[in-house]
Amino acid sequence: MADDAFGRPVVPLSFYTEQSTFSDPGELAGLYDGLPSDPTELARLVRDVMIHRLEGDLFGHVHPVDRLHDDAESRYLDDVLRILVERNDAPLTVRREPGDRFVGVCRDFTLLHVSLLRHAGIPARLRSGFADYFGTDGFHGDHVVTEYWDAERGWLLADAQLADPEITAHWAVDFDPMDVPRSRFLVAGEAWRAIRQEGADEKTFGLHPPEQGPFFGERFVAGNIRLDVAALNKVETLLWDVWGEDEGEPGTALPEASREFYDRVAPVVSGEVSFEAVRTLFAEHDVLRTPPTVTCYAPFNGTHQVTLR
Repeated sequence: MADDAFGRPVVPLSFYTEQSTFSDPGELAGLYDGLPSDPTELARLVRDVMIHRLEGDLFGHVHPVDRLHDDAESRYLDDVLRILVERNDAPLTVRREPGDRFVGVCRDFTLLHVSLLRHAGIPARLRSGFADYFGTDGFHGDHVVTEYWDAERGWLLADAQLADPEITAHWAVDFDPMDVPRSRFLVAGEAWRAIRQEGADEKTFGLHPPEQGPFFGERFVAGNIRLDVAALNKVETLLWDVWGEDEGEPGTALPEASREFYDRVAPVVSGEVSFEAVRTLFAEHDVLRTPPTVTCYAPFNGTHQVTLR
């Protein structure tokens, strides 16, 4: 692959400008008419129409149980938009009251941001990994952010969930949410390498610390690598959609052969990602490639099988 004027590998950026099955607004694309094209403005728009499942207290709001359970089960952006319009049919540029917002998780903030960026002609993709900025104890929490293309600097990380200054202040974030330091958000491959090569404690990576449940450690990080590989191929599933070998018991050790497999995969989805390499990984490995039907471990609605569009 050739390099650009800055010595960076040239990526087929058009791939990340086109909508995916998951990010396509579909028949609701008209909602995007007249929206700004600036990534920062689009991130704030996202923040103003969504509220995280765990943010009720922060907003002085109690989520209706059905929304708490069901909103974030929306895999596809057209369904997200449909929910938003049903609650408030104002333009997307209008800040919603908490009761009119989509009740989601980090993946939902990011999917909408990526969809808006792609519509504006800005290459964008979801990245799965672990953030250390939602606390001060050194724990790296499961998280999803936007990676978008800047013509001068290349791929930058952005966290639309932090795009409201009050939210940024609440978490005492000391960086620009539109330029998240890669030391503060480790993509899944970097998290794996931190554990396997740099001696990082696997117990400090996960959905929550070990004392709160089994969703942490190498097995969980490996699952995030699969999510990240899929997202780099524009298959942006729910975070609790599972496929491949990792349907073992959460919190248990991976087989040694699996650990060696992810040792080989992790470098491919770390640092400067090779488009050809990540496409090849997805095409050639059943463990990584998303099948037509996945197992959904829905946090509230129970485990079930889902056939993707």
